[in-house]
Amino acid sequence: MKTLLIALALTQATPDSLHDFSQPWTLRQCTEWALEHNLSVAAQQCVAQTQEVNQNTARMAWLPGVSASVGENLNFGRGLGSNNTYEYGNTASTSFSLGASMTLFDGLATPARMELARLNLEAATKELEKVRDDVSISVAKAYVQILYSQQILDVAREQVSIDSLQLERLQGMLQNGKASAAEVSQQRSSLAQSQLALVQARNNVRSAVLDMAQLLELPQWDGFSVQQPASAPEAVALPSPDDIYAEAVGLRPSIQAEELRLEGMDQSVRIAKAQYYPTLTLSGGLGTNYYSSFALQGFGVQLGNNFSQYVGLSLNIPIFSRFGVRNQVKVAKINRSQQELHVQQAKNALYREIVQAWNGAEAAGAKWQSAREAEAAARDAFELQQAKYENGKATLTEFNETRSRMVKAQSDAAQASCEYLFQTRLVDFYRGRALEM
Repeated sequence: MKTLLIALALTQATPDSLHDFSQPWTLRQCTEWALEHNLSVAAQQCVAQTQEVNQNTARMAWLPGVSASVGENLNFGRGLGSNNTYEYGNTASTSFSLGASMTLFDGLATPARMELARLNLEAATKELEKVRDDVSISVAKAYVQILYSQQILDVAREQVSIDSLQLERLQGMLQNGKASAAEVSQQRSSLAQSQLALVQARNNVRSAVLDMAQLLELPQWDGFSVQQPASAPEAVALPSPDDIYAEAVGLRPSIQAEELRLEGMDQSVRIAKAQYYPTLTLSGGLGTNYYSSFALQGFGVQLGNNFSQYVGLSLNIPIFSRFGVRNQVKVAKINRSQQELHVQQAKNALYREIVQAWNGAEAAGAKWQSAREAEAAARDAFELQQAKYENGKATLTEFNETRSRMVKAQSDAAQASCEYLFQTRLVDFYRGRALEM
C-alpha cells in the first residue's frame, strides 16, 4: 500500500516539486519558474502585502474606538468614601468602565488617508510588476546566453571532428610517404587547440546554465538545458523609437508607479492642510463602582446603584501651532514637486532604454546579416581549400588558416544571431508583448 501511494504521488507531482530536467526548458517555463521562486519578486510581494494591510488600517479609521477598563484603588488614612465624604480609615474601591469615541470631522484628513493608502497599494503593485519585468528580462538574457554558448560548443565539436579526421588522414599519408612527420605534428597541435577550445566551450555552457539556475533559485541544476528556437530569427521592420515610446509610456509599470505616487502626494498635501480645520469627536461610555467599605450594600446592589452613562461632543479648534502646520503644508508641496521630477526622470529613463534597445536591434540586425554572409563565404572558402589540400595543391598551414577563419565566422554568426534575437524581443517587450523565443 505504501509503495502504491508513493507511485501515485510521483505520478501526480509537478515539475516544481521534482525539478524535472529530462526535457529542455522553454523560455516561458524558465520565466514562470523565476517569477514564482525568485527572491527579489518575493521581497516585493511582501512590500505589496504590507501596503494592503496599511490600506485596511486606513479604511477602519471610520470606525469608533472602543475600550474597557477595570481599576482597583486602595486608600489609607483620610480619603473620599463611597458616600462622597472624607473619612478616616482604609478603603478599597473597584471601578468598571466601557467607553467609545469616534471622529466626526477632521478636516477630511481620514478620506485623504484612505485614498493615499489605496494609491500606495497600487504603486506597490506596479513596483511588483516592474520587478517581475526586470526578472523576465534577466531570464531572457541568461536564456540567450545559454543558446549562444551551446552554439559555440557545437562549433567547437565540429572543429574537433574536422581536425581528428584530418589527423587520421595525415597519419595514413605518413605511412605511405605522402606526408611528413612535421605535418602530422602540426595537425596534432591543431587538434589539441580545438580540444582545448571544446573544453572551454563546455565550461562556458555550464557557467551560463549556473547563471540561469541562480536566477531561477534552483536547488540543483545538473541536467538543466534550454530548448533551441524552432527556427532562425527573421529580419523584422521595427517602428521608430518615438512610436515605441508612445506605446510603452502608458504600459510600463515603472511609469505607472511614479504617477500613482504623484497622486499620493496630492493626498499628502490635503492631509497636511486638514490640520487647519477643527476636529469634532463624539464620545460615550458607561461605568460603575464598588466600595468595600460600604458594607450595607452588596456587590451587585452597588454596581446597579453606581451605574452611570455619558455621551459628549468635543470640538478641538486649532488657533496657533507655531507655524508647524504651515511648514508641514510647505514640505508636502515640495515633496509633490520632487515627485513630479521623479515621474519625468522615469519617463526619460524609459525613452533612453527604448532608444538603446532600438539601436541595439538595428546594429544587431546589420551585424547578423553581415555575419551570415561572412560565415557562408568562409565555409565555401574552407571547402575549396580543403579540396585543394587533399589534392596536394595547398599546404597544411593554408588549410588551418582557412579553417580558423571559418571558426571565427561561425562564432561571429552565432553571437550576432543570439544578439539580434534578444534585441528584437526586447523591443517587442517594451511594446507590451510577452518575451518569447
